Amino acid sequence: METKSLIFPFFHISSHLGFHGSIKNSVNDFVVTEISLSGQLVSETKLDNLQNQGEPVAEKSLPVVKKRKSDNEQQRSENASENNYSNLRTAVESFQTVEDCGLLDQLEVNSSSDLIEECDLDSVLAQSVIDALEQFADSMKTEQDCEPSPVEAQTGFLLGSFPSKDHRARIHHALRKRYPFLMTITNGGEMTVKLNPLHKQLCKFVTEHEADDFFRFLDAKINNSAFSFRSVGDKEHRKNVHHFICKNFGKLVEAKTFSEVSSVGERSAAITVRFKGRCASSKKRNTAEFQDDKNIYTAFTLQKENMETLEAITYLATKLDVLPSDFSYAGIKDKKAVTFQTMVVKKVAPKRLKDVEAVLESKGLKVFHIHPVKQHLRLGQLKGNHFDIMVRNLKVQSQGSFEDLEQAVSEAFESAKVKGFVNYYGPQRFGQGQYVQADQIGLALLKGDMVKAVKLFFTPEDVDDPVNKAKKHFLQTADAKGTLAVMPEFKVRERMILRALNRYGMDKDGCTRAWFSIPHSMRIFYVHAYCSKVWNQAASYRFETYGQKVVEGDLVILESDAEKEAPVIHVVTAEEEASAAYPLHQVVLPMPGKSISYPCNKVGQWYEETLTKSGLSACSFRIPELQLNIPGCYRQIVAYPQNLTYHFIEDPESCMNDSINEQRIDETFKAVSSNVSLSLSFDLDRSCYATVFLQELMKCEH
Repeated sequence: METKSLIFPFFHISSHLGFHGSIKNSVNDFVVTEISLSGQLVSETKLDNLQNQGEPVAEKSLPVVKKRKSDNEQQRSENASENNYSNLRTAVESFQTVEDCGLLDQLEVNSSSDLIEECDLDSVLAQSVIDALEQFADSMKTEQDCEPSPVEAQTGFLLGSFPSKDHRARIHHALRKRYPFLMTITNGGEMTVKLNPLHKQLCKFVTEHEADDFFRFLDAKINNSAFSFRSVGDKEHRKNVHHFICKNFGKLVEAKTFSEVSSVGERSAAITVRFKGRCASSKKRNTAEFQDDKNIYTAFTLQKENMETLEAITYLATKLDVLPSDFSYAGIKDKKAVTFQTMVVKKVAPKRLKDVEAVLESKGLKVFHIHPVKQHLRLGQLKGNHFDIMVRNLKVQSQGSFEDLEQAVSEAFESAKVKGFVNYYGPQRFGQGQYVQADQIGLALLKGDMVKAVKLFFTPEDVDDPVNKAKKHFLQTADAKGTLAVMPEFKVRERMILRALNRYGMDKDGCTRAWFSIPHSMRIFYVHAYCSKVWNQAASYRFETYGQKVVEGDLVILESDAEKEAPVIHVVTAEEEASAAYPLHQVVLPMPGKSISYPCNKVGQWYEETLTKSGLSACSFRIPELQLNIPGCYRQIVAYPQNLTYHFIEDPESCMNDSINEQRIDETFKAVSSNVSLSLSFDLDRSCYATVFLQELMKCEH
């Protein structure tokens, strides 16, 4: 099995021998279908030929809604212990939904200059005018700390006469984007540029960068957008900012204060400004407009192939003329796979989404089940995922026959049904980097080293492709603008960060603003990666230390609390250990955060030592400057597959790649039949990883 190393000692919970094979030979070999909270598959495309044939999955297929397998569910419910685990798992995961994802109310806009219509001064003014304007702007910038000359203050700089209103609007936006401290005045088509006195007033209370961004935000006028000033502890300072906003822009925006606690326990607060909603008394809006407001959220099923979730969302946002942050989803899906998942987009009516179906298909995306809903999706708002996987190039240990292979596979599946597998976070949680992985970036963010986090993010791999060439150029030159010019368009995160670095610079403040320029879900991904790595290492240490016995000091979730949203976590006593009061599947381990407790045994000591070695002994697991809050969560140490089925198929494809795969496997594995593949199907609860389950099943170390 070709899987990425999980960067920790992998503990196998079962003693079966296992077998060898390769997965993800093509995207059609790995199909992931989200299971809704009601237990229904969200897919619309039938892929039955994956189970019944050895040929590649056909490109065209008929729409169908797949139901849950009632016979398998009935068989599972007959086993009382498994049924108890299922209920318990639901309780822990419902508690984990918010905790694991670190969900916060997300501000959609923080650097609004990215949102105004792209229009540069070069495209709207002559070069001679631009040069003269630049000199004027420089003089105003220089004199902003003092009073400008009386002539400049009164007359300003004459741009020229522009009869077209549309042309004047483009000039205004382009100028305010480049010089937010200036303003334009129009008189009979003639445009004059002057120093904006309000910008200077605001600079008395906030930094010049903040004032620039605030005025860019105002000029963009994006509905539902917001702007946040940096957190401060001075109440009088916040009062002055509030008064300034209310006095000068009270009819346009509203400002609110949100309290925060810093990593050292200091209280502060940040002012957030939002545009006010449309006036309810307007008489000019027609019925269709009211209907659009009611159907502001549209749900749909997205099918993607060989594409990252973020890349798909970015493409959808471009075609629908909305922001990537307008999309919500229950979870990230694999890239090299065919995946089906539910999404919700706001500010887009169902008809508008249907209108772009053909354009989306040209990119390999399909949308189904388009319908209006009342609210967005939350991360973790799913029951689990269904997997249809093809394992090719099957091998068995020593000189085995096909009967030996059948026995090895049968033993593996029976062990998995009874004992489950260690519930490690999978390799997708840590990214695909060879030299730098997401957990290293997350650790740097937790330690407040924003510059190091940026450099780690742009560390190139040893691959000669446009992306890594661009990263190498950035690390060698620190030239954000030049790197942005060569960074491929599909690298969304990289381009967002580069734009911010180009604007704010490479010092700590600039790098902090760069991280803040990407959506909240992307920022917290890196922190979660570090916390997940710690959890994986803790799970291996716990099994190596105590095996599969529930011991004193372990944390367990009580079955009596299974129906509660936040079940009680109990510490096992010596008496409970002696009487074997709790089964292994009730044991949980914490993912580090500010609101969790650690085991009261050697595992708890291991957590303390590990966090201290990482420089996080005093970490509050809050990063106020990035608006990240990591409360932590509890995760069961074992998980179980459900509705598990498999069968062998004759596969002419595998023999073509057999000679290549033979070089990648251990000498102890020998081919028993070059054209035998294994088709398997199973369900996993949310936040469980198929690659981890397969590693337990097949016993392949990498």
